[in-house]
Amino acid sequence: MSQSSILILHGPNLNLLGLREPEVYGSITLDQINNLLKEEGKRLQVRISCLQSNHEGVLIDAIHQARDNHQGIIINAGAYTHTSVAIRDALAGVKVPTVEVHLSNIYQREEFRHHSYIAPIAIGQISGFGANSYLLGLQALVRYIKLAE
Repeated sequence: MSQSSILILHGPNLNLLGLREPEVYGSITLDQINNLLKEEGKRLQVRISCLQSNHEGVLIDAIHQARDNHQGIIINAGAYTHTSVAIRDALAGVKVPTVEVHLSNIYQREEFRHHSYIAPIAIGQISGFGANSYLLGLQALVRYIKLAE
C-alpha cells in the first residue's frame, strides 16, 4: 500500500504564532510547528501537507479535497472551532478521520472557548500541550489509520 498522507489545517490567526499572545500560545512559530510535524511524519512514514488560512471557505475547500488525497486530517481551527458549523459539516461530510488540536487548554480559557463544533465528529481532541498537541495528535491519528487498514 502507498504511504498515507495527512493534511494539517491551521485556522485563523495561527500565522501570528510567535508574536500573538506568547503567554497563551508560546513563542514557537507556525513554520517551526510545521517543520516538527514533517520530521515526525518522516519518522512515522506518512506524508504531511500543511495549510494555514484565515478564511473559512479556503479551509472548507481543503477539507473537501482531502477526501481523495489524504487518509487523515489534523485541524486546529482556531476561533472557527467555536463558531463554524460549516467546517464541522465539511469534516463530517468527507468522512476522513480527523483529530482536533489546540495549543492552549481551551477548557481553562473563556467560557465561549469551551464549546467545539468539531469535537463530536472528530476521532479525538488534544489541547493544552503547546506544539506537542500537534505531535500527539499526529501520532494518535497515524496509529488509528494503521489499525483501520
